[in-house]
Amino acid sequence: MPALHLTGPVVVGDDDVRGEAWVVGGRITFERPRHAGEITEVAGTVIPGLVDVHCHVGLDSGGATDRDLAAKQATADRDAGTLLIRDAGSPLDTSFVHQRDDLPRLIRAARFIARPKRYLRHYAREIEPQDLTEVAVEEARKGDGWIKLIGDWIDRDEGDLAPLWTPAQLADALAAIHAEGARATVHTFSEEAIQPLLDAGIDCIEHGTGMTEEHMRAVAAAGIPVVPTLLQIDQFAAYADAGEVKFPRYAARMRRMHARRYEHVRDLWEAGVPLLVGTDAGGTLGHGLLPQEAAEMVAAGVPAADAVAAASWRARAFLGAASLDEGESADLVVYREDPRADISVLAEPAHVVLRGARVA
Repeated sequence: MPALHLTGPVVVGDDDVRGEAWVVGGRITFERPRHAGEITEVAGTVIPGLVDVHCHVGLDSGGATDRDLAAKQATADRDAGTLLIRDAGSPLDTSFVHQRDDLPRLIRAARFIARPKRYLRHYAREIEPQDLTEVAVEEARKGDGWIKLIGDWIDRDEGDLAPLWTPAQLADALAAIHAEGARATVHTFSEEAIQPLLDAGIDCIEHGTGMTEEHMRAVAAAGIPVVPTLLQIDQFAAYADAGEVKFPRYAARMRRMHARRYEHVRDLWEAGVPLLVGTDAGGTLGHGLLPQEAAEMVAAGVPAADAVAAASWRARAFLGAASLDEGESADLVVYREDPRADISVLAEPAHVVLRGARVA
């Protein structure tokens, strides 16, 4: 594996920018190597590999894919600079990705957990509410320290979004998950689902479009990250159109959330809520979209420097994953300009280095 000289700047963290670094034997070092053989110079701004914290490898609109398609999805993410994925639920057992050095690192949440007829068909493990704790523990043991709950979905009898679980069911399940040493994230659109999840000790919130100012203050104080998934929220108007005839209350709510999606994300950021970047790729969205998702956050009013941090070293810290620390695996992306100053730069990586090898 050839040695690389990263001429920098090398952004390690919020307040840690180095002038240069080297990749030797697949690992990062900030000490000039004495006997590395031939060294290739690589110029540009270096940041730790991007992190998609809401991505579904092995999922498309019909449910589980085969392994070949799942690998192609992960490759598309990798080539866009995403070198770590927290897979937020998949009906395919994607543990094979761990054995592929050419694919991004993967933190799996095993399979979504939902109730019958209360989520998209063929996606989730559908269970009765009284079985939530037992199934949550089973899925936690299958994954890589995470599970994914569906917190709310349309209730066809009510004609609107409604929670899937009672507060007591959530509290029991979260306590059991935490006893296993795992963490839980949750899909939620509605306001009604948020407080019981906070009371139960949820670890991360996906979408979070129904959060009120009070919720934001509580989440900020607890340090619970929210993943806005703006590319997904941009589809709310289409969901409203599809449900208008049968479910007008649901359609009106979805349109309201769509109309204020940017304002909502800006409110989260101003409240001090930790924001992370996730594309919700898989299902209805393609892969390799993390730069676009980060750009959407900036369009909402989040500074580019914060969006890049949320998509890189801050996400790695939250997930307990290695970053550009001395001796760690060289998983990094090089840009000709600094994406912290111009978020559009994130869409044009000059070099993608995974496990010390230039892969794209």
